[in-house]
Amino acid sequence: KQTPIEHYGFITFFRDVHAVSLSIVSAFSCFCWLFFFGAATITDSTFQKFKVLALDSCNLSAFPEFLRNQDQLEILSLSQNNIHGQMPKWISNLSIDTLMFLSMLGNSLTGFDQTPNPFPWRSLQFLHLQNNKLQGALPIPPPSISSYSVSNNMLTGDISQMICELSSLSYLDVSYNNLSGFLPHCLEDLRNLSILNLQYNNFHGNIPQMFMEGCKLGMITLNQNHFEGPLPRSLVNCTILEVLDIGNNHITDIFPSWLGILPELRVLILQSNGIHGFIGKPDTIQRFPKLQIIDVSNNNISGKLPFEYFQIWKAMQSFDASHLTYMQANGPMKKKVSYGWLLMSYAYSMTLTNKGIKTKYLKIQDFFVAIDLSGNKFEGEIPKILGNLKALHMLNLSNNILTGFIPSSLTILTNLESLDLSQNMLVGEIPPQLVELTFLAFLNVSHNNLTGPIPQGKQFLTFQNNSFDGNVELCGSPLSKRCANSEDPPTPPSNFEAKQGSEFPFEFGWKVVAMGYGCGFIVGVFVGQIIITRKSDWFIKSFAIGHPTGRRVKWRRR
Repeated sequence: KQTPIEHYGFITFFRDVHAVSLSIVSAFSCFCWLFFFGAATITDSTFQKFKVLALDSCNLSAFPEFLRNQDQLEILSLSQNNIHGQMPKWISNLSIDTLMFLSMLGNSLTGFDQTPNPFPWRSLQFLHLQNNKLQGALPIPPPSISSYSVSNNMLTGDISQMICELSSLSYLDVSYNNLSGFLPHCLEDLRNLSILNLQYNNFHGNIPQMFMEGCKLGMITLNQNHFEGPLPRSLVNCTILEVLDIGNNHITDIFPSWLGILPELRVLILQSNGIHGFIGKPDTIQRFPKLQIIDVSNNNISGKLPFEYFQIWKAMQSFDASHLTYMQANGPMKKKVSYGWLLMSYAYSMTLTNKGIKTKYLKIQDFFVAIDLSGNKFEGEIPKILGNLKALHMLNLSNNILTGFIPSSLTILTNLESLDLSQNMLVGEIPPQLVELTFLAFLNVSHNNLTGPIPQGKQFLTFQNNSFDGNVELCGSPLSKRCANSEDPPTPPSNFEAKQGSEFPFEFGWKVVAMGYGCGFIVGVFVGQIIITRKSDWFIKSFAIGHPTGRRVKWRRR
């Protein structure tokens, strides 16, 4: 059996390495083992001064002691280890003048041993502490910070006004904690903020009028808090806003048609609030020009379905699926480091209820289109104009007071994967052409007043009894009630080309309920070259570090 001291020669082999990662290169597996077991016996004289050091997924249970004397680090990642307990005081003095990127996500850190507020690193721009067990007040990063994520911890208390002094802050993610209190009005001072993610906390009070002219926010996620009062009209200043999620709060307001002037808004989620009254008509055909996902479910909206809006939602009428891309903040954040560039982008996320299950989309496909108007008091007929929204993948009109027939125009929605019309007062037969919706994975028309035979064949062979329950006059498989002629109706002739079913190149994320808490960050480090100067005839050209949260770090030669 080898001991840490017997690995000493192996360590000196790497003493002149300027940048190294030990997470996936198999030749370094014993090096990780040495850090884990023998850190206390290693002195600084063994090591060259590192600029870039990644010890991700090395099964570390404590901070390696050799780091104490590393005073030239620019990038340090200790992510996805088993480091537990408090962060020692000496960590805050680590490379205090040079450290730009620090990631300790995915450990079991509980707090800080006398770490000052704010942190003292003078050059720190990226601080990622998510997916730990941090307790106490929200730590404040230094004024140089650009990206700060401390999501999925157990932090309590309110947001200190010190956060408003971080004038360079672009990405702020404190989601999935137990933070509370009012949002400080001084957040309006964060003029460079492009991502604000405060979801799943206990914030309360009105949302401040904090969105000033020149607002750079691309995503605002305040889902699952206790905000109340009306939506702040200052949101109209966020002219590049793409994602607005204020679901699951106590907002009391009418439908915010005034948000329709935002030219880039693609996702609007207001589910489970106190939105009331009529949606009304748009005052111009230019309203919501890029909207492709809207969820106003479980509110108190009444009147007819907004068919005038259905007519002008151009982004829902066609889509381009030739490239599998995802919604993300415009352009990567780019920072210069000694060995190249550090790039970071942020993938947008959202939560929708699909098939009765709350589903977290860690990433949103660019072509995903959805309408959820369920759980309101909409009345009248389902407008035929819905058939024009050919890009729809999900349509939920359940739990309303809709009457009339299921329009046959829905059979034009050839990309539809989920259709829920349950808990209404619909009558007549189920259009037999619906069997031609070859991507329809979920159908629910239960608890209406539908009659006649259930269409047979294709996707309808996959639906269970509960898709049709509560319609006394429905008959045919899968129900036990036989139709009067004792034969199931034949499959209707196809209205569409058969090849549509075989060439569709993807399935949509809602089929996979991924409840892991991802932060949305994608990080890349492009390093000029990795030089090994002693006893070596090889060098590393490229490697990648993958995290379950979606973050990636890459080193590549220029």
